[in-house]
Amino acid sequence: MSHVAKGEKEYDATGAQIPAAKIHKIRITLTSANVKNLEKFSGDLVNRAKDKELKVKGPVRLPTKKLKITTRKSPCGEGSKTWDHFELRVHKRLIDLESSSEIVKQITSISLEPGVEVEVTIAQ
Repeated sequence: MSHVAKGEKEYDATGAQIPAAKIHKIRITLTSANVKNLEKFSGDLVNRAKDKELKVKGPVRLPTKKLKITTRKSPCGEGSKTWDHFELRVHKRLIDLESSSEIVKQITSISLEPGVEVEVTIAQ
């Protein structure tokens, strides 16, 4: 296909109009407990989208969820009352794209970092 200016329509060799790919608003949610892997993956995703010349918003950093558990060290309950504190931090990033679903499949085909969960939502 040839590159056509905005507003013009594309035609194939027979002169029939080629239907344009439907543009969707796509939200990609990335979740991980490891910040380095999350930032690396989100950066790679945004760079690939910008290489394809898509409209990209993000990565938007959402507040970190801190899951805390406090438990007794002693299994039987006797002895000095000592406690252990455990914490799991869950980090989230949002990336919004405007493109066709085929292009998003190409962009998200990059290898996943360990521990990063990806959720893709299509608005339209």
